[in-house]
Amino acid sequence: MTETLESQHDPRDMELGAPGAMLVIISGPSGVGKDTIIEALRRRPHEPELYYVVTCTTRAPRPGEVDGSSYHFVGQAEFADLRERGELLESAEVHGHDYGTPRRQVLDALRAGQDVILKIDVQGAAAVKARVSNALLIFLVPPSLEALFGRLRARATESADQLEVRQRNAAVELARSQDYDHVVVNETGEVDRTAAAIDAILDAERARHPRRRVRL
Repeated sequence: MTETLESQHDPRDMELGAPGAMLVIISGPSGVGKDTIIEALRRRPHEPELYYVVTCTTRAPRPGEVDGSSYHFVGQAEFADLRERGELLESAEVHGHDYGTPRRQVLDALRAGQDVILKIDVQGAAAVKARVSNALLIFLVPPSLEALFGRLRARATESADQLEVRQRNAAVELARSQDYDHVVVNETGEVDRTAAAIDAILDAERARHPRRRVRL
């Protein structure tokens, strides 16, 4: 994994994170439990605290979602403006809606020495990795496709047609797991164990690259 070394005279230092701070991407197909695992990570102690980026999206809030916490819910025009002004680290259309990662959130947290957690799809992960070579990519997978499809049906947030699309896309996304640095199985009913496995990966990466610096 490539490291960016500190340079006192590099004019781009203002775009560098603090030594050791990581940019971590967590991806996985719809229904694999990304939100649940991230909530479990939030409950675990970290020093300093992990920073969880709030993604921008043009889709409408689902029941229980809170603007500014679940997502930043924005209109199409506002999203296009953010993208035009270079305020998004990456953006992609997913299931008919636009999603994007606010660049300033990421940079400010990295400069403060925090590990940054991004929850984005495989398109976004590839875009960030192309831009940030030392980003750490973690892919969550279900114990089986049958278990994944069962979770999607139980969620009951999509119409039958939307569910079919998500199931089809999930099979395609699972094939992209080979593009990731680590693959973690989210076994049914083992949320805490999955979160602990991710923490173990982060601990090992910190030990391996204590002076890593992320440049955006």
